[in-house]
Amino acid sequence: MGDGLRTIRLVTGDEALYATARAAVSSLQGYELSLAPTADDLLKHPPAAGDVILLDAQQRGQNVYELCRKLAGLTRCRTFVVVDEENRLADPIALFCGASGTLSRPLSAQKLRTLLAQVPVRSNLPQQQREDARMPQLPARLLEDLMGTSSSPLVAALSDPETQLYNYEFLTFKLDEEFKRAKRFGMPLTCVMLGFEGQAARETLNTLGGIFLGAARDTDILGRFDESSFLFLLTNTGPDGASVMARRIAAMVSERRLKDLVGDPLQLSVGIATYPHPAVNKREEMYARAREAYFKARSDGGGLVLAR
Repeated sequence: MGDGLRTIRLVTGDEALYATARAAVSSLQGYELSLAPTADDLLKHPPAAGDVILLDAQQRGQNVYELCRKLAGLTRCRTFVVVDEENRLADPIALFCGASGTLSRPLSAQKLRTLLAQVPVRSNLPQQQREDARMPQLPARLLEDLMGTSSSPLVAALSDPETQLYNYEFLTFKLDEEFKRAKRFGMPLTCVMLGFEGQAARETLNTLGGIFLGAARDTDILGRFDESSFLFLLTNTGPDGASVMARRIAAMVSERRLKDLVGDPLQLSVGIATYPHPAVNKREEMYARAREAYFKARSDGGGLVLAR
């Protein structure tokens, strides 16, 4: 803007959402609000670098997640999907589609202030466009499910049915995405590989998944890697925080007295690797160090090993 203000561009036809956004932005220094009733209106006057785009997830007649994919290659703006507060699945799907995250209703100045302070501006458009071009497309069926009211097909597409954690396919995508994000913005990222010897019953795996989710933050990415091992990506977290989480999980597993199929107590082994680290320049190197530490813990009979 010529007056030095950055613009928060809201795409919605909801007057109530517009009213709360207008009140919230009026309390922010350096920002003004612009309303675009549709995505076409937004693209008629392309946002400037440093602007922020807010997309109403309840916007009729368009798939907001598909729009995120489109905008990721066209703008140098942070894009957030405005969702209902109880929608816990929205954030990983928004990130999958190229958005910076989600923002829950009702909007407030404090929510916007926190969001603007925590998320850096993407400044390298050519690099961003190249990376977005390599990102996998969501299946057409999944895009259709996102337009509906039922989340069951969405859960089935992204999660492991026995633990309700992310499945291997989505987990490997997130490993690539989160490592790129950490490297670009200079934020720590910790990879935790955790597992046990042998096999476990479905009920035990379900209980394990609940323990993992109960020990994690909303921003942590938890997935099932194979039959008896799991991979966690802890964003903005160093080895100390990851170790605390791993020990908390081990304590809860011990308290529950979980057993494998032959009746032996589950003995957890944990390997931890962190970026930034002198030996880590690629996601494969971070994962390999976590896996090596994990197998070292298994050979020691369980426990936790930090990659050095």
